Amino acid sequence: MLDSQTAVLAYSNGNEISGISFKAMSQSDMAFVCELYRTTRWDEVMQAPWDEKQKRIFLQQQFEAQHKHYQSHYPHSEFLIIQQDKRAIGRIYLDRDDASICLIDIALLPEYRNQGLGTKLLKGLLSEAQHTQKKVVIHVEKFNPAYQWYLNHGFVQVEDKGVHQYMEWHPKNHRLNNS
Repeated sequence: MLDSQTAVLAYSNGNEISGISFKAMSQSDMAFVCELYRTTRWDEVMQAPWDEKQKRIFLQQQFEAQHKHYQSHYPHSEFLIIQQDKRAIGRIYLDRDDASICLIDIALLPEYRNQGLGTKLLKGLLSEAQHTQKKVVIHVEKFNPAYQWYLNHGFVQVEDKGVHQYMEWHPKNHRLNNS
């Protein structure tokens, strides 16, 4: 696992994003990441015929299930808090191996969305992948607006897995493993 300073270098690749840093997620960040999750799913839940308390309880349960899934399926991953000037503004979860970088999740608080920060973070990750000649993989929900965003950044849909689309990005001049 990378420490937070290494993570900054991995993302910035010499082009640091002003004021942005990363820190390993800890137990003290759980309330923040739960609230962040709520902001990413609130519009969906608004359609349910529940009162606000029921919606919040439902999203708390969904967050806990997602967190448990990520922890059990990606035990060696980097679970990072994105900070701007030391204030938590998002999360990014990555799982690196010898051949690929799995972008498990990326989310920003609403006031930081649609301002280019997510694109800068993604481009930094793609720069790292290009430099290390690793593919980047991601699972995106079919109806997630980010699906088109990933297509616009060179990802291709490889497989339809029902609810999720499995997508990959490959570096230019990707070395093939020929034995």
